[in-house]
Amino acid sequence: MLRSQSSSSQRRLGVALVAIVGGLAALLVLLGNPGNMGLCGACFVRDIAGSLGMHGGPSIFRPEVAGIVIGALIWSLASGRHVGRSGSNAVARFVLGVGMAIGALVFLGCPFRMLQRLGGGDLTAWLALPGFLAGVGIGRMFERRGYNIGKTHEVPFTIGLMGPLCVGILLLVFVVGGVLAGPGPGDSGSPAHAAWLLTLGVGGVAGAILSATGFCAISAGRQVFGGPRCMLLSAGVLILTYGLVLAIGGKFSFAFAGQPIVHGEWLWNTLGLALVGLCGALCGGCPVRLIVLTGEGNGDAFVGVMGLLVGGALAHTLGLSAKPMSELAAGGPAFAGKVAVSVGLVLAVAYAASMTGMFGRRGAST
Repeated sequence: MLRSQSSSSQRRLGVALVAIVGGLAALLVLLGNPGNMGLCGACFVRDIAGSLGMHGGPSIFRPEVAGIVIGALIWSLASGRHVGRSGSNAVARFVLGVGMAIGALVFLGCPFRMLQRLGGGDLTAWLALPGFLAGVGIGRMFERRGYNIGKTHEVPFTIGLMGPLCVGILLLVFVVGGVLAGPGPGDSGSPAHAAWLLTLGVGGVAGAILSATGFCAISAGRQVFGGPRCMLLSAGVLILTYGLVLAIGGKFSFAFAGQPIVHGEWLWNTLGLALVGLCGALCGGCPVRLIVLTGEGNGDAFVGVMGLLVGGALAHTLGLSAKPMSELAAGGPAFAGKVAVSVGLVLAVAYAASMTGMFGRRGAST
């Protein structure tokens, strides 16, 4: 699974490396991150949007995101693969990023958190998993009809560094401002979090591994429908490793009730994941994959991450995000969130159909 390698030993190494990411994600949960949310692209970018004052929901700068970008940057530079790339329907990536964020915040997690919820024994996630696979499957169907987000082109090295530079400067601003150096895990007044130096370091290791292996939850979902199974196997091992480490730490729970940051509305869990899977398939990767590609110098992926940022802000500002269940409330999305997911699915299908000529005029694919 490692790039430029085709031997079975290298594929096994790739699977093992992704398993390490699962263990690291569980470790972050044990050390203070939210339950079954050691690493989450959509939720953590949403939190960063809150730290920038873009909405009134969860507000904390998540060093994990910066760590993933920096780790991917360092790995791509060290391996000689860092090439600035751009020029492939960036506007579509932005809008699809918004759609992914809204779907993820109705389900309460991106595909990477979905894998962690599965590994943590969250039966509400297992019940909604077919929705994710259906969304990816619909995207794959359009790909077979000719859909393509477009090919990126090589651009000057400096352009490729702009995404990582923006993330690095933002991290520096928060460090210098003392925001990240405050109280430890779970301090009052902010969402649960492990110590920031730890999360930055773990994010860096995860970013390097995810860059080296090219792992993506959307790609793993595609392999359910055919083709090589290496990515799918990696996802399965990540789930198992995450669950094992969580069980060792005493936080594994195989149940519907009592799961952290979830809701029990099966239909909207399923449809939210369907929107995430479809938008992810159409824009070339899950939220975490877009963050990794940003570190590798892909400017269009960075635009997709900006879509996640804006989508997360909109989800909270407009009341689209679901509320987790608690002892006093069942949780779930508000009516506006249900409408947003339904409209998002319709628009995503219409966009893909138009790009494949199903309406009589095919969108240009460059």
